[in-house]
Amino acid sequence: MESSASGDGSSATTAAVAAAAAVASSSSGPSTSASAFSAGVSGGASATHYLAKRVLHGSAVQHVARGHFRSEHLWEIVLCKGTSLELVVVGEDGVLQSICEQSTFGIVKDVGVLDWRFKHFGIWPEIEGKEILVLLSDSGKLSLLYFCCQMHRFIPIGNIELSKPGNMRDQLGRILAIDHDSAWVAISAYEDAFAVVRVGRTQHVYGPNKEIVEKAKIVHAVYKTSDIRGTVWSMCFMRTRCSMDEYYPVVAMIINRKGSDANDLSMYALAANDGGIQYLSGYSEPGPLALEIAEIPQLDGFGLLFRAGDILIVDLRDPKDICCTIRISMTGSLVGEQISVEDPCRGLDVDDDVAACALLELRDSGNNIMMDDSYMAIDGADNPGSMKSRVICSWSWEPDAMRGQPRLIFCLDDGEFHILEFNWDTEGLKVLPERVHRGLPCKPLLWMDRGMIAGFVEMGDGMILHLEHGRLVHRSTVQNVGPILDLAIADYHGEKQDQLFSCCGMCPEGSLRVIRNGVNVEKLLRTEPIYQGVTGLWTLRMKKTDTYHSFLVLAFVEETRILSVGLSFNDISDAVGFQTEVCTLACGLIADGLLVQIHSKGVKLCLPTSYAHPEGATLTSPVCVDWYPDVTISVGAVGHDVVAVATSNPCCLYILRVRPLSSLQYELYETQHVQLQYEVSCISIPEEDLRLRTSSSAFGGDFRKRKGNNSAAEVDVRMFAVIGTHKPSVEVISLEPDEAFRLLSIGSISVNNALGAPVSGCIPENVRFVASERFYILAGLRNGMLLRFESGTSKDQYLPGSFYKESFAPSLNALLQLVAIRHIGITPVGLVPLHDSANSDIIVLSDRSWLLYASRHSLAYSSISFLPASHVTPVSSVDCPSGLLFVAENCLHLVEMVHGKRLNAQKFSVGGTPRKVLYHSDSRTLLVMRTGLTGASCSSDIVQIDPNNGILLSRFKCELGETAKCIQIAKIGSEQVLIVGTSKSTDRPMMPNGEAESIKGRLIVLSLDTLGSPHECSSFIPTSNLSSSSHTGSFPEIVGYANEDFSSNSMCSSPDDICYNQIQFEQIAGHLRSLTHVTFTGAVLAVYPYLDRYVLAAAGNTLSVFGFVNENPHRMKKYAVSRTRFTITCLKTYASQIAAGDCRDGVLFYSYHENLRKLELVYADPAQRLVGDVVLLDCETAVVSDRRGSISVLSCPGLEVSESPEKNLAVQCSFFMGEIAMSIQKAAFKYRLPIGDETDPVLESAYNCVVASTLLGSVFVMIPLTSL
Repeated sequence: MESSASGDGSSATTAAVAAAAAVASSSSGPSTSASAFSAGVSGGASATHYLAKRVLHGSAVQHVARGHFRSEHLWEIVLCKGTSLELVVVGEDGVLQSICEQSTFGIVKDVGVLDWRFKHFGIWPEIEGKEILVLLSDSGKLSLLYFCCQMHRFIPIGNIELSKPGNMRDQLGRILAIDHDSAWVAISAYEDAFAVVRVGRTQHVYGPNKEIVEKAKIVHAVYKTSDIRGTVWSMCFMRTRCSMDEYYPVVAMIINRKGSDANDLSMYALAANDGGIQYLSGYSEPGPLALEIAEIPQLDGFGLLFRAGDILIVDLRDPKDICCTIRISMTGSLVGEQISVEDPCRGLDVDDDVAACALLELRDSGNNIMMDDSYMAIDGADNPGSMKSRVICSWSWEPDAMRGQPRLIFCLDDGEFHILEFNWDTEGLKVLPERVHRGLPCKPLLWMDRGMIAGFVEMGDGMILHLEHGRLVHRSTVQNVGPILDLAIADYHGEKQDQLFSCCGMCPEGSLRVIRNGVNVEKLLRTEPIYQGVTGLWTLRMKKTDTYHSFLVLAFVEETRILSVGLSFNDISDAVGFQTEVCTLACGLIADGLLVQIHSKGVKLCLPTSYAHPEGATLTSPVCVDWYPDVTISVGAVGHDVVAVATSNPCCLYILRVRPLSSLQYELYETQHVQLQYEVSCISIPEEDLRLRTSSSAFGGDFRKRKGNNSAAEVDVRMFAVIGTHKPSVEVISLEPDEAFRLLSIGSISVNNALGAPVSGCIPENVRFVASERFYILAGLRNGMLLRFESGTSKDQYLPGSFYKESFAPSLNALLQLVAIRHIGITPVGLVPLHDSANSDIIVLSDRSWLLYASRHSLAYSSISFLPASHVTPVSSVDCPSGLLFVAENCLHLVEMVHGKRLNAQKFSVGGTPRKVLYHSDSRTLLVMRTGLTGASCSSDIVQIDPNNGILLSRFKCELGETAKCIQIAKIGSEQVLIVGTSKSTDRPMMPNGEAESIKGRLIVLSLDTLGSPHECSSFIPTSNLSSSSHTGSFPEIVGYANEDFSSNSMCSSPDDICYNQIQFEQIAGHLRSLTHVTFTGAVLAVYPYLDRYVLAAAGNTLSVFGFVNENPHRMKKYAVSRTRFTITCLKTYASQIAAGDCRDGVLFYSYHENLRKLELVYADPAQRLVGDVVLLDCETAVVSDRRGSISVLSCPGLEVSESPEKNLAVQCSFFMGEIAMSIQKAAFKYRLPIGDETDPVLESAYNCVVASTLLGSVFVMIPLTSL
């Protein structure tokens, strides 16, 4: 996470951070400094300082580049996302994996690559064999970067000054192009200005004693011109027949001349005689608008001219005599059209050119064209009524196009992907087209190695595609949360761990995303997909004190294999002794050197040989002992000196132990046998013997009852096991060898079958005892629920009284109480500890993987950034001491959890554009305002959504042609209402100059008293409402499910699967009820509650105060009106202070005089500001974002300044993010030591934090500092 800051326009970055950055620094660009930013007001001592941290990097990819940045043998990709760079690689599974991500000192405008891998060997060892990243940003510099493997980031090796920092239209820094020889770089401004830069490297300068006097460095020469007189749309270098002694290099440019409605192709070159840039010629073909120009690799002098509706292949070998050789029209029907190109003609004159173009026209076949249909013949004229121009929005060349026949993939604006293959033979140039895919339009697009193609959707999730047999196959999804249009922060589960509910994307890719803490993993190893049908996975040690695991046990449906753990996983099944032709139900280490296998027919005790482990028996075959029951075993568990197995018919529980008979001879015998009323579904025995623990710190000082000085008898606690039953229930049973079977504690799961849900879904699939600051039991159910049971123990005892040996009478606290429940997924929940200890953190498996923190209160967990897995086990070896082995996609994946926090996002597709989101705490649901709906009944609505599973609970439809613009929750008396502002027109609510349009709008009041909680109104799958015996009523959450999308690279950047959930419209249980409404002259763009009895509404440039007569929400009355110069776009209040965001005049402070019923302007913004959003921290301080990427803190001036007639607010500090923040909110930031949840005090200033979300998908946090 990075922060950046500037105060009064000065950068607060440190020199050390600036030197390590990947781009040139800029006083106006965002900083990567972790220091605070500040600006002093008069007096200095009253200055406010803030620490700005970027907690979520932007995910909207704007530019991409491929190259060999780390090694000449590796292909990598650089993703440019506003003010950050990310280096990624694409795995064989098609998933993006992050190498590094870093911030930049400026907004990235364009990116390119210099191929210097095979040039000047021995000159610069650090960059030999690597390609150089060329970055163009608004810093005014052209930066050359190389990837430093030691520092794990891009390092600048040269900065070329082009212009002053900023975004002036005539300053260089908009588009760049690199020639084929990587010797020249062309840079253009938005208009008029253009330059070519020659770049190279010098050699070391050696002294008399061969010492390095001067190191190698980047040298350059810049040649500029300002005579273009037009706007540059695109440019590229061209290899022509011009003599290098006359003109070199030659640049082709698409320029829109001032006053012209068309774009032309212009050729410029650097004259060798005077070093000036000269205009060579221009070319303009009648027809559609020219958009881009690109050189065809390997075909010197030929270029592609992309126009709105067609592609021209132009001959530029003679830059002073340009001609078109082939025209490919893309005018097709609404359902898409396939490209058909016939053999081109050579040496076309005007008449031949027209005839060839007619032959190459794309036409509508009149039928539904399937992907496998052959291309149509051209046999007639097109019907203009069914045609439309399709525009190429992105394109990319195949990486090895220079070594073979060049191929181009491009994407049309309707989502069709086509490939053009260019061939040159004796008959001339030929173009072979092929349609390969239809999906979402992508921009940018990148063709990678191994046939992988990355497409990035501008306002939705991108995708990784693979070219297979002439078709693109979807391999993975690249997650993009940008743009974030609104944000709601809530501690949904009451775990003191906030979640962000964000409105992301736009129609048709609009979605609601739940952003929460996550855990990143580093992928170390992935096997071939040869592990089908895995039913169990365990790692075992040879001795309990061993540091590393020795055996990996894989159970299949009818087979068990044992592999050694080390540099390679070798099959040692025969040397261990496990029965291999059966399915292993459970296994474990019962004593040092003795392993136990439990299968359906019996229990097997094994002493491995020295071939399996150096400390094994020096025998040719392992020592084995079997125990067989009379019936089939269903479940089992292995603990220290004990084995527990259960059968299903009859329902019996057996306790087994082991004793030595002689050297290398053991006996496995039964000590207890009891018949149960209900079948056992799972068994768990604590991995450690609690009686042998010598430290009380892990469980609390009062955990043990000490007896004398015998450390082995320090703790007088019974051995026990936790079982789950089909009752359903969770029970704790005694395993003491000298005692009869007894029940120590029980937690019942009550099932409400009113909806006819099956009881089987509530049966525990996995249980686990956890001993942390409190004793509790976790139970994972078969329907995807996770439960936490606790027991009310006395202050002098850690465990319930029935757990201690001296207790024989039933204890009052023997009943387990259900204290927390969470929905994890829809598949059975598995619990796998990270370590062999009772206080270990736990991996929770269901449809997704989660890391549950054992020491936290309630159920606190974070999502693990990995694809869905069926099994997992911790694995510790010399090379990977903290590894995890997942079974996913029939492969074994060895990963390691990476230290450091990250964020993961859960996605709900909403079928439109989500504009606003509010969290309703009473019903624990979300209220979402949507626009851009495609239904015939309405184009905008407000919906209530269950954040657990995306179920739509209730809905309010706007009138036909009406669009909702804003929503806020207000309290009128004892009733909660939702205030909605709308526009009655689909036109823009304001003019380009900021003045309001003369359109109508409404202020609508909706009742929220009828809102139902999720467990009252929704059901995603048939299931039961659960409750424990000590609770009445159902749990606060109903079972529902939505997939979570995780990233293996940057924060919220790329998920490992492609499955998302749609909002379930058919589950609507009711409708939001309208109480009253008021019509305005002007669109209502902002509403906000005021003083718990008023409502503020901004319509156009009018600010109104409404009240409710006798606190009746049906009777709304206007009390006061005030007007501004321009349109008001946002409103916020704090106590009696009102802050209005004017789209041009910035932030305005108002005060309402109730006795006079009058609004008074108190303070104004000292500068004009295009306000994005505003928030009030207190009555005197406002934080405002603008549409230029800055955030400013404004406050009321002191007494010595307040006499000024201007009454302007004072700017305390400003922060340039380089990204537009559309939502800023006040929030609390708390930092506590990990020793407890309620131990450390929280500073008051921590509650004046600001959270800002941007259009590129970034989330920033600004934390006030009391001192520096």
